[in-house]
Amino acid sequence: MAAVFEIVELSDGDVALKRSDGEGEPLVKISFSGDAKMSFPEQHLEIAKAMIEAGVRKVGQLSGVHVEDTSDIASLEEQVIH
Repeated sequence: MAAVFEIVELSDGDVALKRSDGEGEPLVKISFSGDAKMSFPEQHLEIAKAMIEAGVRKVGQLSGVHVEDTSDIASLEEQVIH
C-alpha cells in the first residue's frame, strides 16, 4: 500500500510534508523568513505547496514513478501539529 502524505503548517510557522498517519518526522520542512512572510503574508502556504509539489514531481522523475496529480498526496488545509 502506498503512503499518503499531507502538507501542514507546523506550530512554529514552518510548512512541512509529512505522512498522514503521523509516523516519523516530516520529509521536508520549508521555513520562510519574517521578511518573506511580510512580503506575501496570505500566500506563503500556496508558495510552499507549489515548492513541495515541484519536489515530489522531480523525485518521481528521478525514481521512474509517474506522478499524475500531486493533489492526491498534498492537502493544504491549514492544520497545526504539535
